[in-house]
Parts: sequence; structure tokens; C-alpha cells
Amino acid sequence: MNSEQFWNVLEQRIGVVTGRRFVARQRQPLGGGCINQAWRVGDGERDFFVKTNSLAVAKTMFEAEAAALAELAATGAVRVPLPVEHGTAAGLAFLVLEYLPLGGGGTRALEILGRRLAALHRIPQPFFGWHRDNTIGSTPQPNERGDDWIAFWRERRLGFQLDLAVRNGHGGELRRRGEQLLVRFAELFAGYRLVPALLHGDLWGGNVGCTVEGEPVIFDPACYYGDREADLAMTELFGGFPERFYAAYREALPLDVGYPQRRTLYNLYHVLNHLNLFGGGYRTQAEHMIDRLLAELG
Repeated sequence: MNSEQFWNVLEQRIGVVTGRRFVARQRQPLGGGCINQAWRVGDGERDFFVKTNSLAVAKTMFEAEAAALAELAATGAVRVPLPVEHGTAAGLAFLVLEYLPLGGGGTRALEILGRRLAALHRIPQPFFGWHRDNTIGSTPQPNERGDDWIAFWRERRLGFQLDLAVRNGHGGELRRRGEQLLVRFAELFAGYRLVPALLHGDLWGGNVGCTVEGEPVIFDPACYYGDREADLAMTELFGGFPERFYAAYREALPLDVGYPQRRTLYNLYHVLNHLNLFGGGYRTQAEHMIDRLLAELG
């Protein structure tokens, strides 16, 4: 890659879409991601957040992320970094976002986020799925639209990840017990009214921040239309958020009594995805979650 060629093209594209000439005087590499390279790029007056990766890995991924951020922003319910531009240059794919300085906020900001997430989930959507496929991490996430959430979750979420796990060498008992769950998990939805909502799709603590003014921000989405409980379940997977977040969400949008069981089902999808991405102990965790669900089903 010709580095200067890339930056020259990027500066030109930012200038065109913003209507104001842009010359990057600062290019600060940023950490925190395991898939893409990230940069804070500024001209002394304006800053942008830039992600880069190879064309093969990231072109469609960045297109989908830009579309997701734009749709989340359009709801007015939650703060996200606004997409500025995406495309390719000098052999790389790139995504340019609004740069939001983050810091502070604490539990108060997460309490606000609980209410705002509930507001996002209250907005009705026309179907399950989305208008395009995207990724969860770097794993493909199929989003073919439909009216049957049970079929969607069986075929495009759990079934997809279990098939991928088998291809990655994680068959055997995981596959056998997983197939039993695929046949039976619909029982967990008895009496529950399913309404499509716009989901962030990957809402764990690492994808949440707070501006220096105290406003909560969510980023790195894997959006689709689905059961709101799937978003809330993800917040509890890796350590969870403070109780004030959940209390604020429940006050704005109460939870169904069957949520604790479905929480395990929804988070199984993410654990299987981590197994497919990273291997290691995630297989044991996935097997334990499947066994717990099957035991609860009797």
C-alpha cells in the first residue's frame, strides 16, 4: 500500500463530502479494536475517527456499519458517531466517522442509556431481519427478512453459528446437543408477544462510551430488526452494566417474565460466535448454556 496515496485520497473524500478542504495534520493511531486499524485524524480544527482494513475483509463490513449508524442516528433515540464517508483507496477499505471525545459519565450516563435504549426498542419495525447482511465481529451475519422470529433465530442465528462451528472442527457433542435445542427452543416463547425492534446487535460494555459532556454513546453496531430482549441480553454477557441501567430500562419498558430463559438463548449466539472467532474455552461455555436450556425445557 502507498500510505501517502491513501491519506491523500482520504483527505480529498472528506473535503468533498463535508464541503470544506481537509488536510490531515494529525494522524494518531488508536487502540481498542481487534479487527480494524483505527485513527484519529485532524486538521487542527476538525477531527474524524477513521477505520481501515483490507478490501477483502472490510469493504462490505464498513458499508453495513455506516448504514447501521445512520439508521440508529435517524431514530433520535440514542447517540452514535455519525458516518461521514466510506469507500476504498490505495488497496484499503475505510470508514470515516464523527470523532467523539469520550470520558467520564459513570453510572449516571448508563442510567440515561437504559432509558434511551428502551426508547429505541419502542419504535416498531416492519419485519425481522434487515435490508442487508452484515457482520458480528468479522463473522458474516445473514439478515434475510421475514415475519417468523423463531425461524429467523433458528436458521440465521443459532443454526448458522452451529454449522460454522462444525466447519471449524467443533462438532461432536456440541453439534448433537445444539441440534436438540434447535428443535425445542421455540417453547421458550410460549405466550410472549414478539415485536420487531431496531437492535444495536452487539451491545456489550466495549461498544458503549460517554462523551465528556456526560452523554452516553453506542458504536460498532451489528444492526438488525429483532426481539428487543436480544439487545438487553447481550448487555449482561460480559460482566453486565450497573443495576441503574436495567432499572431505568425496565421502568420505561417492562420485561416479560420469560426473559431470564431467553437471555441464555440469545447470549448463546454470541458465545458460539466467540468460539468460531477465537476458539478456546468458549466451547465449554456454549455446551453448558445449551445443557442449561435443555434442562429448563425438561
